[in-house]
Amino acid sequence: MISRRRRTKEEVAAFSELTEKFCKVITDFTHEDLRKITEYYKPYLAYVIEYDITSILQNLATKEILTNDEAKGVKAKEQSEGTVGVESFINDVMINKDQQVLVSLWMACAEELVRFPSPNLTRILKEVAEEGLCLLEQCHFNFQPLSLDSYVKGLQNKHRENLVTSTNQPSPGDPHSKNVVLNSWYTELIVINQYRKNYIETQHELLKTGKAHAALMEQRTKEKCERIWTEQLFRKTPGNETFPQIVVVSGVAGIGKTTMVQKIIYDWAIDAQYKNFAFVFLFKFRELNILEENEREMPLTRLIVRHYTYLNDETLRNILQSPGSLLFIFDGLDEYKHKLDFTQNRLCSNPEDYFPIHILVTSLISRKLLKGCTVLITSRPTALESLNMDRVDRYAEILGFFTMERMMYFKKFFGDVDLGMEAFQYVEENAILYTMCFNPSYCWIICSVLKSHFSTPKEQRKAAPRTVTELFVLFLYNILTNHKREAEDKRGILVKLGKMAYYGVANKILVFYDKQEMFTFGLQQVLPSAFLSGFLKEILQRESTLERTTYTFFHLTLQEFIAACYYFLDSSVLIEELFKELDSCKDGRFEILTRFLAGLARPPVTELLKEILGDFEKKHAVKTLDWVKKRTQLALQSADKNETLRVFQWLFETQNKKLIRDCIGKESRLEFRDMTLSPLDCAALGSVISYCGELKELQLFKLDLTPECIRRLAIGLGNCKSVRMEACNLIYECCESLSLALCADDSHLTNLVLKHNNLKDAGVALLYEGLRSPNCKLENLDLESSCVTSQCCKYLSSYVSAKHSVLTALQLRGNKLEDEGMRLLCEGLREPNCKLQILEVESCDLTARGCEFLSMALNSEYTQLQELDLESNTLKDSGAIQLCEGLRSPHCKLRRLRMAFCQLTHECCTSFSSALCVEHSLLMELELEGNELGDEGVHLLCEGLRKPNCKLEKLWLDKCGLTSGCCGDLSSALCTEHSRLTELHLGDNKLANSGVQLLCEGLKSLNCKLERLRLDSCDLTSECCKALSSVLCRERSCLSTLELGQNTLTDLGMGLLCEGLKNLNCKLQTLRLWSCGLTSKCCECLLSALCAEHSHLTVLDLAENNLKDAGAGLLCEALRNPNCKLEKVRFKSIGISKTKKNHLKSLQEELSSSGRHIKIIT
Repeated sequence: MISRRRRTKEEVAAFSELTEKFCKVITDFTHEDLRKITEYYKPYLAYVIEYDITSILQNLATKEILTNDEAKGVKAKEQSEGTVGVESFINDVMINKDQQVLVSLWMACAEELVRFPSPNLTRILKEVAEEGLCLLEQCHFNFQPLSLDSYVKGLQNKHRENLVTSTNQPSPGDPHSKNVVLNSWYTELIVINQYRKNYIETQHELLKTGKAHAALMEQRTKEKCERIWTEQLFRKTPGNETFPQIVVVSGVAGIGKTTMVQKIIYDWAIDAQYKNFAFVFLFKFRELNILEENEREMPLTRLIVRHYTYLNDETLRNILQSPGSLLFIFDGLDEYKHKLDFTQNRLCSNPEDYFPIHILVTSLISRKLLKGCTVLITSRPTALESLNMDRVDRYAEILGFFTMERMMYFKKFFGDVDLGMEAFQYVEENAILYTMCFNPSYCWIICSVLKSHFSTPKEQRKAAPRTVTELFVLFLYNILTNHKREAEDKRGILVKLGKMAYYGVANKILVFYDKQEMFTFGLQQVLPSAFLSGFLKEILQRESTLERTTYTFFHLTLQEFIAACYYFLDSSVLIEELFKELDSCKDGRFEILTRFLAGLARPPVTELLKEILGDFEKKHAVKTLDWVKKRTQLALQSADKNETLRVFQWLFETQNKKLIRDCIGKESRLEFRDMTLSPLDCAALGSVISYCGELKELQLFKLDLTPECIRRLAIGLGNCKSVRMEACNLIYECCESLSLALCADDSHLTNLVLKHNNLKDAGVALLYEGLRSPNCKLENLDLESSCVTSQCCKYLSSYVSAKHSVLTALQLRGNKLEDEGMRLLCEGLREPNCKLQILEVESCDLTARGCEFLSMALNSEYTQLQELDLESNTLKDSGAIQLCEGLRSPHCKLRRLRMAFCQLTHECCTSFSSALCVEHSLLMELELEGNELGDEGVHLLCEGLRKPNCKLEKLWLDKCGLTSGCCGDLSSALCTEHSRLTELHLGDNKLANSGVQLLCEGLKSLNCKLERLRLDSCDLTSECCKALSSVLCRERSCLSTLELGQNTLTDLGMGLLCEGLKNLNCKLQTLRLWSCGLTSKCCECLLSALCAEHSHLTVLDLAENNLKDAGAGLLCEALRNPNCKLEKVRFKSIGISKTKKNHLKSLQEELSSSGRHIKIIT
């Protein structure tokens, strides 16, 4: 199920207009023309249809275009065959159905646009609607070859043959089957048409983009991004008259940029695609580096000839006369030594003129040279900062493989479909390896290792790899045990190779030269060693260029792995120096290397390599684990949660349960908020938590957690006492994994908070499967704002009444339960096994009818309910009156009742009053704010408050339409001998000075036990302050909190209050005076009160007052006084300068360093 954001009215109108225009155009096509258009768009149309096929098929069935059986058949084929099945359905409609069916299929897709505005679908509809019949010309142009004279055609054919030979290679790094046709192993990559500009990275590039990839993949990619296919790279976009000429394709190392280039060239060479290009020229930036060292300048013609010698002919000049038919491909900008400078004036415009090669490249991109030609550049993301993206007509980013592509790759690699699926399913269950498979290079490495594993009979198989380190150890083992890899000193050669690899990682070098790095690190002298050449052939790509040989590791991660091995193979290296380097590095270049260090520090991992390489350095392993432990403890104390995730990845690689328990411990709380957690992060986090034994709390706030993320986390959730996942975009599928955590044999989970997610009733149904298990120990379940309805209440009711249930608190605020939901819940509440004590159903669309069911539950002899929250429901007086019947029951155990904003009036107050004064009443807290009770309602309530059976301690009457007329009754209730009121909230009522003066009469009574009084926004002035001051001075005064915010007390009122604050009897600890019209003039008397020896004040709120620097300065004096006991001060005041705010911040630090911890809010 896809969770989609709600569209604005403007968006809906725009999509509706496009749909209407499209539907008019589509009916103008003849059947034959429409079939051509459909064939042109078939792969893209299949992609769109597959994503929302159920809705489209329902549309067609409703219009009787398809029968229900036909629709079911298409759906079944899509489920079993994926995109191939959808394309088969489109073919069937094109070939075997009449025009009306084909038009209806297109219209069904168009009608989906308002509900599901996919960028791909939007693009298709725009192109058809705007181009109309002209689109047929574009189709013809794309599939019609250019007209060339016979001699040029002969050269073109020779060029095609050469390119077929050079590109028809197996997947990167595969030494076998060199005659395999590229199409037989090539798997389509997921490419999106967008440009994310910020590539300033603090993490390892592969990880950073891996996370972005996971987010794009899991967060409804098809809705947010436009997918493009390689053949679309050079096509026009809707509204553009011209074809894109400068195209950039970006992607991380190993993601498939070069392979995609090979596919483009291959498809052109076999005349399958890109027929509008007469010639395609490929240049690799790494080769251009060496070429430039030997020839400082050359013309473009010589550059072409140096790569394609058979074009050394006058004809080449003629070919270049038609630049619009030429495609230049430059692969690997990130490997280029020169920075392309688009600011310089000296550019080349003639292909015969001599220029440095980087100027030739810049000139082509700038459209100064061969204007009209097409240029394709590939690059890793970090190198794009040097490219002027304003000149780029199309930018695409390769995301790699999604699930279907991964599965297809495995099947193709293994050759045996069943074996490929077995390996894929294993990897799918291993979160770390599965997430790595988005990258084709990793896919190849994983498949290489697993092929030998899964090809072995099951009874003879050893354990398959779980961690990245284990995977790469097996990969290395496979290479070392190859019979062609014999050498006298394998360990020694690997040490040299590892030393060079580390040098490359530390200095961000990927390409090594035979006469430079290979010589420096002693590798040149062992060439052409069978061992090293074989090893390089497996792990390194040897690039023979015009003048030199360069070497590059097959993948950056392999380079990092060999670099990590170096530190365990060379006993002379000082690993402490490496730790210093790792500690000081801020750009993430060592991130993967560090994971390998942690993984290799686990002796069982390297046991496999001992017979070939000898012992790995144990002392280095011990030092590594000590360093990891130290870094983990620092990370857990840090505010940087990305650092915590990093060290958890290291801990996961160690698989060391004791180390993890020592680092984290049982009492720890882990919190992650406002960040991205990829499935890979969740896998590491879940595994690490599972090793802890028990974790006190895991808090996840405002994250985007997909079902895949929750599935990876689930292994650790059962080890947490409390799990909070608030506003994490959870959908109902997530609940399946949560359910498994609840019913695990050793589950410790007692508190589960899932509020502000899109779980729906289906999610609660899935949760119920875990809740009803005897293993479930859940005591608190919070489903606030989870998009559930009355339908979920049957499951919750069944659970709370189950014999094994220990649930005592259930929060359901902000869900449309309605009265039917309450009826179902109350059935469970009346059952003898129900242990529920707290029920929160605020804003649940309840009415008086719901109160009838609640009243029956409160009257049940089995009820355990002690707290009930009914705020913001339309209960009205009739509902309150019905509820009070239950409150008066001798079985009722309710201690706290919230009925704020329930549209109550004074008419229900008699019922409340009678409920308060029954002998068996246990009610201690009553919240009635936001109801128009008026003075008459308070008068009726006070009758109950004055009764000896009343046990009420806290009463909320804010925003109840009160005036001074009710204060006499409240005063009378406060001074009754048996009064128990400790808190009284009267804010946002027009009590005025006279009302407060009446109230103070009761406050001064020796019987008054009030500790907290809220009088915010009560139309008060300085006139009431004398009475309040006298209350503070009362002997045995209990008042500890006084809230007077947003009243015009002024400096005069503050002066009067300070008289009470200085009194020996004053016990006030919290005083709130925000927005009270105070200035710096009152601060002197406040200073005196705060410095009094007997002052108890710990919290002072002076926000939104015009104290200025002078007032803040006086209060600083008070804060420095040893008698001042303030712990928290709010200074968000008008008129305090930035300098004074900095001074206050410095004062806070000064006091903190001296042992006085105070929070100053400015």
